Amino acid sequence: MVVQHNLTAMNSNRMLGITTGAQAKATEKLSSGYKINRAADDAAGLAISEKMRKQIRGLTQASANAQDGISAVQTAEGALTEVHDMLQRMNELAVKAANGTMSESDRDAIQSEVDQLVTEIDRVATTTKFNETYLLKGSNGGVAGTLKYTTANNASIANVSFNATTGTANITVTKVTTATAVGDGNTSYTGKSVSAGGTTYILVETTSKSSTADKLSVKEAAEKLTQGTTKGFTSMDALMSAIKRDNSEHIKTVTSYIDSNKNVALKAEAFADLNDAIDFSLHVGADSTDDNKINLNISSMGARGLGVNGLTITGDNADNATAAIDVVADALERVSAQRATLGAVQNRLEHTIANLDNVVENTTAAESAVRDTDMATQMVTYSNNQILAQAGQAMLAQSNQANQGVLSLLG
Repeated sequence: MVVQHNLTAMNSNRMLGITTGAQAKATEKLSSGYKINRAADDAAGLAISEKMRKQIRGLTQASANAQDGISAVQTAEGALTEVHDMLQRMNELAVKAANGTMSESDRDAIQSEVDQLVTEIDRVATTTKFNETYLLKGSNGGVAGTLKYTTANNASIANVSFNATTGTANITVTKVTTATAVGDGNTSYTGKSVSAGGTTYILVETTSKSSTADKLSVKEAAEKLTQGTTKGFTSMDALMSAIKRDNSEHIKTVTSYIDSNKNVALKAEAFADLNDAIDFSLHVGADSTDDNKINLNISSMGARGLGVNGLTITGDNADNATAAIDVVADALERVSAQRATLGAVQNRLEHTIANLDNVVENTTAAESAVRDTDMATQMVTYSNNQILAQAGQAMLAQSNQANQGVLSLLG
């Protein structure tokens, strides 16, 4: 019997330490839900799990990318739906104007609606965007959504000089304050005069007698002025419409404003140049390979891109209207082809999302098998270690009491 070394107590203490350590690990796994909480728990399992997590999170984001792609496609396709409707209306109007029962004034009224529809088609193409990316403008020099107006600027419309960057031009309006004779000289008028494209446009505002004969009305004076390269009007709206109509291939709108000198001036806006198609790709995979990209191509859908800028229906016969039917039919075909392409891409993306979500689900299940705690099995281990810990504590206490027997020998 020795007192310097209590080997029984030492053994009980060592076994209790092992049990306590195992119980601590079991507690950690049960509380965290993971059986791998550090690399030491399972070095290979940790590496495999992290690779799977990379794939899962990458594919989850790829699925979100594809959904964003669908949203962008739906935005573009929705805008083109309206363009389609406007082209259908233009076709209807062209067919109507091509009928021999229409007068020249009837065709002028139809042309006014056509002009508005063409302007709106161009506006839709210019303003439609998704997340600050313009979808229907096309690209200029590889820069999406950038417009240039070089074509209109090079058209050399007299007294109308377009800015090649903004596509706008200021047109001078000259006041006719001195009574000017018109017709047979018995009537004088005052108003405004505009020169554009080699034509002089005169707005007759008032008329007065130049002799004892009866004066002409404002409307009659405007009609008398209309001859050769001069055209007379009774309203500014009609004058601005005429400027646009006479230069409709390049001028989109003509509007009036008050300049810094408090005088009436006109501003013309041009149709933009024909741009290249916009190209962008959707990344729909967890890796960097080209196989994980879906490319999308959207053509320029503005008025010039569809070929409807300068669409003319007016005239004293049906020739212009008949020709316009074919122009609108070609534009309809272009929009239909683009919408079909967008629809096909959307269907593809829906399948892509379904596949990505399926892969994420299966990979998550595999990663769970590697890293997650089996709670039932771990509870069995925890309970076993808890019993062993209690037994170890009891045996350690008993071992510490064993050396007390030495005292009886000293008694």
